[in-house]
Amino acid sequence: MVGDSRTRTVPIKLDVDESAAGLLHQTTDYFLDAANYVVDVAWEPDWKITSKQTLHDLTYYDVRDDSPLPANLVQAARNRAAEAVKGVVERWKDGKKASRPHFTSRFASYDARTVTVNGDHCTLATIDGRVTAEFVLPDEQRDTPHSAYLFNDDYDLKGATLHYDEIEDCFYLHVRTKPTVENDDAEQGDAKHVSVLGVDLGITNIATTSTGRFWSGGELNHWHREYEKRRGYLQQTGTRWAHENVQRVGRKQTERFEQMLHTISNELVEEALENDCTHIVFEQLKGIRERLPYAKAVHKWAFHRLYEYVTYKAESEEIVVRQINPTYTSQRCSKCGFTHKDNHPHNNGQDEFGCLKCGYDVHADYNAAKNIGLKYLRDQQKSGRGGAPVGVRLNSGTLNVNGEYSPTVING
Repeated sequence: MVGDSRTRTVPIKLDVDESAAGLLHQTTDYFLDAANYVVDVAWEPDWKITSKQTLHDLTYYDVRDDSPLPANLVQAARNRAAEAVKGVVERWKDGKKASRPHFTSRFASYDARTVTVNGDHCTLATIDGRVTAEFVLPDEQRDTPHSAYLFNDDYDLKGATLHYDEIEDCFYLHVRTKPTVENDDAEQGDAKHVSVLGVDLGITNIATTSTGRFWSGGELNHWHREYEKRRGYLQQTGTRWAHENVQRVGRKQTERFEQMLHTISNELVEEALENDCTHIVFEQLKGIRERLPYAKAVHKWAFHRLYEYVTYKAESEEIVVRQINPTYTSQRCSKCGFTHKDNHPHNNGQDEFGCLKCGYDVHADYNAAKNIGLKYLRDQQKSGRGGAPVGVRLNSGTLNVNGEYSPTVING
């Protein structure tokens, strides 16, 4: 893989206590195991798999089931394995010799979601929450990589790699930075083209976007009901055959659902691309069963799977995926902003949202999806972050945080 010439890497020695060091050692061990497992799967006798998405489908859930690594580190291990295998294939194409990759040195790859870099310390995701590591910095930082790139506002954090130095018996964090000046044009001129795709999750419609696209949950609900009936019958039988058949039917159901969720996630990302969205924003998954009184465990599982699939697939398209607290998004009118519990249609079992103030009448899930996108924009505005998205993409235009609507301009 060809590196970006604008990227600058700053190695920093870490000072961690015994407990944190133990977690980091375990995390890097699991990371190596995960990466090597993905290589094993990729290394077919007659061909080599280099597609990250294919390797994700083949390995992600096996690793999650057998490893305490958080999801983002599992994905990072898969990426490193895919890149290593791809590098071998490229060397073969150039007529050079190369052998099967095998990771031995302790390391783990981190992105902006799994590492936080501060002035004198960082926090790192591990197999058991985050740990804090103090920086061991030079006494004089002038004219050092630290002052030039790490503590320079003109550079942004792009990721890091944690390494263990066996000779020094310590950890190093190799922080990757990149100039921010390349974003100046985007902040000044291209920001108007940046928009958010809001996504509401539900039971009748498993996903609804702020562009007005719906994905029905009917298939999931139907097959889950059929599975529950079949499982109940088999459990009453009580035989060993019946027990094995329950497991077989359960696996078949899971495979059917995962294929459906793969399709929906692909179409969600395509919807974002077609509407020039740089952000896909979901409602917060934590506590979703409490917010949806008729949701079952299968719905919670499906929402999490869908979010994971979208996050992974959006990453390759450089689309940011986020979650926001959905408080009042179902009660708030996305047109005038009036918020009232009686606006909420689920109080009377209807799918239509009706605003008591302005009379806006629209599908409830579509209204909530727009509010999810708008709430993300308001949160970004409050945080004062520069370059934040400035519009929620609708089915016919863009809605900004002030409620101002701009129709889509059609060229030609």
